[in-house]
Amino acid sequence: MRRRDSTATGRPGLSDRLAARAARRATAATGFVSQPDPRSIGLYARGKQILSGNVLLAGFLAEAPGTDLWDIPPPDPAFGAEAQGFSWLDDLAALGTPQARALAQGWTWGWIARYGEGRGPGWTPDLTGRRIIRWIHHALFLLQGRDKAAADAYYLSLSRQAAYLARRWKAARPGLPRFEALTGLLYAGLSLIGKGDLTAPALAALSRECAAQIDREGALPTRNPEELLEVLTLLTWAVRALAEAESPIPEALSDAIARIAPSLRILRHADGGLARFHGGGKGMEGRLDQALAAAGPGGPIGHVASAMGFVRLTGGRTSLILDAADPPGGTARATAHASTAAFELTSGRRPLVVSCGSGLPFGPEWRLAGRATQSHSALCLTGFSSSRFGARAEEGLLDDTARVTALRLAPGEGGTVHLAHDGWTATHGLTASRELHLSGDGRRLVGTDALTAMSFADRKRFGTLLDRSHLEGIGFALRFHLHPDVDATLDMGGTAVSMQLRSGEIWVFRHDGSGKLSLDPSFYLEKGRINPRPTLQIVLSGLARDVETRIGWTLAKAQDTPLAIRDLDRDDPVPL
Repeated sequence: MRRRDSTATGRPGLSDRLAARAARRATAATGFVSQPDPRSIGLYARGKQILSGNVLLAGFLAEAPGTDLWDIPPPDPAFGAEAQGFSWLDDLAALGTPQARALAQGWTWGWIARYGEGRGPGWTPDLTGRRIIRWIHHALFLLQGRDKAAADAYYLSLSRQAAYLARRWKAARPGLPRFEALTGLLYAGLSLIGKGDLTAPALAALSRECAAQIDREGALPTRNPEELLEVLTLLTWAVRALAEAESPIPEALSDAIARIAPSLRILRHADGGLARFHGGGKGMEGRLDQALAAAGPGGPIGHVASAMGFVRLTGGRTSLILDAADPPGGTARATAHASTAAFELTSGRRPLVVSCGSGLPFGPEWRLAGRATQSHSALCLTGFSSSRFGARAEEGLLDDTARVTALRLAPGEGGTVHLAHDGWTATHGLTASRELHLSGDGRRLVGTDALTAMSFADRKRFGTLLDRSHLEGIGFALRFHLHPDVDATLDMGGTAVSMQLRSGEIWVFRHDGSGKLSLDPSFYLEKGRINPRPTLQIVLSGLARDVETRIGWTLAKAQDTPLAIRDLDRDDPVPL
C-alpha cells in the first residue's frame, strides 16, 4: 500500500503538531481591517445536497442527515482532508439560506471547539492556508447573528492558524500546496487587525515561489492544467487583497499572472473546460472564467498554439488539445500520466474524444489505471504503456518515461501537428508517431499514426520480437475514448462509427482498413462523482509485422450537420 503524505491525508506530522500547539500562545486579532469579500465560488445545488445530509467530498459520499461533520467517520483520508480544508463552506455560502448559514456556523464553531487548540487532523500547511482563505472569504456569512464570545473565538482561532502557518509554510510541498499555505498567510496578514507583521515575509516567500515554480511560458512542473488554474486563482486573490489594502504589488506576482493566463487560455477547450491531463480535471464551474477575468484581457488564439507541453488546434467550433511533451519528472512523477501523443477533442459545448481522467478519488487501483496509456486517446502496444512504472508500481512513480523525439507545428488552413516519441524503442525497437490535421472550419480531423523501426539496432530488436511471435506481429490498438454523453454505434457494416452529441451533431469515424474496428466499454473518471461513469471507446486494433506500420483515420462531421447548432440544453451542475 502506498504511503500517503500529510498533504493527501490531512494528518499532521510531529513537527506540525508541535507548531500547532505553540500557536496557542498567539494573541487574538480584534477584527478585520476591512470588510472581506466572498471570492471563492461554490455550487448552489451542492449546498442543497449538504443541507439535506448528503456530504460529497473528494468523491466519497456520506449520508448523515442531522450529523455534525466532525462526527462523520471519514470513508477515506481524502474525505477528511477536504472536510478540514472547508471547501464545503463555498457551497453553503452559495446556497445562502438561513438554514445553510446555521449549518455552516455549527460546523465552523464545532471545528474550533474540537480542533482549535492545535489538536487533531487538519493542521498541515496547505489545509490550514485553504481553511484561512475560506474563513476570511465567508466571514460575514459566518459571523452574522453570532455573539461577541463566538466572534472572539473565531478571531482567536484565525490568529492561531496564522501563527502556525508562519512557522510551517516551508513544510508544504512545492507547487499548489505551498501556494495555498502562503496565500492563506498573506490573507491573514492583510485582513486581521494586529497581524500586519505577517504580510511582508508571506509576500516575499510567495514572490520566490512564483519564480521557482512558474516558468517563463507560464507552466508548472506538474503539467497539470487544473493545478495551474488553482495557482492563478490564488495569485489573483492575493493581488486583489493587496490592492484593496493599498499595498504595493510585487512585480513577481503580476508577472506570474501575466505568464499563466495565456497558457490557460490555450489549455481551455471550446466548451470552457480545461484539458484533462496529468491528474487534472476540467476545473470547477466558473473558476476559470473568474480567474481569467481577474487576470485581464487576452489576445486571440490562432489555429495552432502551444503551452505547458500541450498543442492546441482550433477550427470553427472545434478544439483539439494534444499532450506533446515528455511526462513530468521529479516529484511530479507520482501524478504523471503516460499520455504522450494523446489528445482530446471538443465540438462547441460538447466533449467528444476524451481522456479517462484521474482515478485518484476512486481508490489506488483506479488511480493507477487512469494513468496508463490505455486510458488515453492514443496509440498503445498491447500490454505496454508508453511510459511505465518502476520496479515498485505501488509507489506510483513513472520511471521509464517516453521522450518526444520530434515535434512540428504547421499553421495554415486549420492546423497540423506531427509528433514522435520513443516510448517503445527500448522494449520493441519501435518509434511511435502521430500526425493530426484539423480543417479550418473544424469539421474534419485527419490522423495518421505510425510505428517505425528507425535504426539498424531498432530493426534487429523488432525482428527478434517478431520471431518470438512466430511472425504473427506485435499487437497494437488505437483508442479513442468517448465522453459518456456521446451516443455511438458501429455503422456501415462495422467499418465506421457514428457518434451523436447531445447538441444534435453527428460525427463519423472511418479508417483506411489497416485494423479491426470495434466499440468497447470504457470509463470516465470525473471529480465529484461517487463512481466512474461507464462509457465507450473506439478501438482500432491490429498487428505490426513490418518495419513501418501506418494507420490512417478520419473523424468528421456528417455532411448534413449544419455549421451552427443552437445548443441550449443545460447540464446537471452537480452530477453524482
